[in-house]
Amino acid sequence: MLETSARLLRLLSLLQTRREWFGSELASRLDIDVRTVRRDIDKLRSLGYPVDSTSGTAGGYRLGPGASLPPLLLDDEEAVAVAVGLRGAAVGTVSGLGETSLSALLKLEQVLPSRLRRRVNTLHSTTVSMAGAGPTVDPETLTAIAAACRDHEQLRFTYRGSPDLRVVEPHRLVHTPHRWYLVAWDTGREDWRTFRIDRIQDRPSPGRRFAPRPPPAEDLAAYVSQAISSSPYRYQARIRLHAAEPEAAARVSPTVGRLEALDDATCLLHTGSNSLDEIAVYVALMGFDFDVLDPPELADHIRVLAERLGRAS
Repeated sequence: MLETSARLLRLLSLLQTRREWFGSELASRLDIDVRTVRRDIDKLRSLGYPVDSTSGTAGGYRLGPGASLPPLLLDDEEAVAVAVGLRGAAVGTVSGLGETSLSALLKLEQVLPSRLRRRVNTLHSTTVSMAGAGPTVDPETLTAIAAACRDHEQLRFTYRGSPDLRVVEPHRLVHTPHRWYLVAWDTGREDWRTFRIDRIQDRPSPGRRFAPRPPPAEDLAAYVSQAISSSPYRYQARIRLHAAEPEAAARVSPTVGRLEALDDATCLLHTGSNSLDEIAVYVALMGFDFDVLDPPELADHIRVLAERLGRAS
């Protein structure tokens, strides 16, 4: 009986790690035959776990949604990762999740083995969280947008600063440390657009299904970085930094500019601003030698600024 119970727990754990398993795969993992897998699946169902199956010799099994959340079986590293993630969510950018995250964290820490509790507590006791000052987003709005991305359903919403109703085909959500963005095809403007989630007014309403388009870029994080750091501004700058891309990335936020590796010793910074002074001072204070590639007036502006600073010194 104890052996059977342990096997059921292992079976449940396996079902939680993948969307679908073939019966033969489960049998191999559990070192049993396919007939025993079927009996164990029936036992899980009798205990209230919704396990869906497909018929045939290569029939598969998947853990379906139920009326209540089944117990999650986590290994050591997964448990620590969840605990750390919950702590971070308590001071995150999604409104209303702080108290809920702490409640879930308390439940998890209560059942953690002592060896894991010590690891989590060590990390928490030596870390100070700084709450973000930026706007937060409504979790239900975020969930609705994510579902529309998954199901390829259009969304309708109004966007702060624009009186028009926007009808979009959502593609992906992109998250920076302080903002959530939606990359979507705007049907009215017939082009790709990047929307800040906190500027979407009310909750988007779903529309008809659509056939997914090829994305605007393979690297959507870089695409959004370009869209929010340079495209909206009067001056578009390209600056070659005399630093390796990983070294420069430690100084450049994705909301300020996009980095492109050139070789092992240099990289290209794409950034923008409505002020040449702002770009000049920002790049000068990074601590790297650099060459201005575009725009030409930025190089002239930096030359004049350098002469002024030289006279002051």
